Amino acid sequence: MSALTAVLYIALAVYLGGWYVDRWIGNFSLLLFVLTVVTLAYWLAERLHFKPAREAAAMALERQQAQRRADLASKGIDKVDGDLAGARERILTQPWWLDWTAGLFPVILAVFLLRSFLFEPFKIPSGSMVPTLLVGDLILVNKYHYGIRLPVINRKIVANNDPQRGDVVVFRYPVDPRVDYIKRVVGVPGDEVAYLNQRLTINGKPVDVQSLGDYYDEDSLRYAPQFSETLGTANHRILVDPKRQVYYGGESRSFPNGQNCRYTAEGVVCKVPDGHYFMMGDNRDNSQDSRFWGFVPDENIVGKAFFVWMNFGNLRRIGSFQ
Repeated sequence: MSALTAVLYIALAVYLGGWYVDRWIGNFSLLLFVLTVVTLAYWLAERLHFKPAREAAAMALERQQAQRRADLASKGIDKVDGDLAGARERILTQPWWLDWTAGLFPVILAVFLLRSFLFEPFKIPSGSMVPTLLVGDLILVNKYHYGIRLPVINRKIVANNDPQRGDVVVFRYPVDPRVDYIKRVVGVPGDEVAYLNQRLTINGKPVDVQSLGDYYDEDSLRYAPQFSETLGTANHRILVDPKRQVYYGGESRSFPNGQNCRYTAEGVVCKVPDGHYFMMGDNRDNSQDSRFWGFVPDENIVGKAFFVWMNFGNLRRIGSFQ
């Protein structure tokens, strides 16, 4: 068993190492599930087999020592050499391969349940959500706000709230579901979303925006016009820079339900299909979002982002951003 445990740890190290150097894309949910199952198997084996076997061996040693003492006492020998307590402790001591598997099961199980059904941490990797979220922000995502989903397969088993316009949502990138994205919900099922000449319109009604002056982006070292935007009940800031206006062209886009979108040189108009959402970044001219790769299906939703719990470069970032 010690050799098998060593092989499992080597495989884990190789997987994490390849993930760290970008040789492949890791799946932390799947990894946690596998670790939970493997450590559970070791924990059960320890409870049902290995620990009872060690205790039986310790009791057998005690009986042998008691018999030996009785035999020597019958011959008039009262003093008997031997460290029975030390020998018993060595027999009962858990071997390293159980200590580092079965011993970790309660901790791994707690992390798995917490991360799968309550809250999950994420790190903001890009500037697509500036100024709401900055590169390096470590955020928490509420996993149960939109319903309870089975881990790994992400299948909803208990419904709760539906995503609303203005929510900041983490979801699995439709083009590559192994990658997590974070954007703001702009369109819900049935909405007609238009983004023309850098102006957002929903169901024919322009979204209310107010100028806030320039915003200085410390990552790009440039100023950009900043606005306050109201989507549903959410009021948030966005960046829109006329000098960096995206050219969409008139060509069609090949993504699921792509026939629901019309592209012109001015922008894009999309009708959001049932069970899907239209997502956009708050940094409107520096965001790859639904304008380019299409709608996000409900089954790709991970949870609602709501809190920055750490930014090692700027501790003032800690707090709620909703």
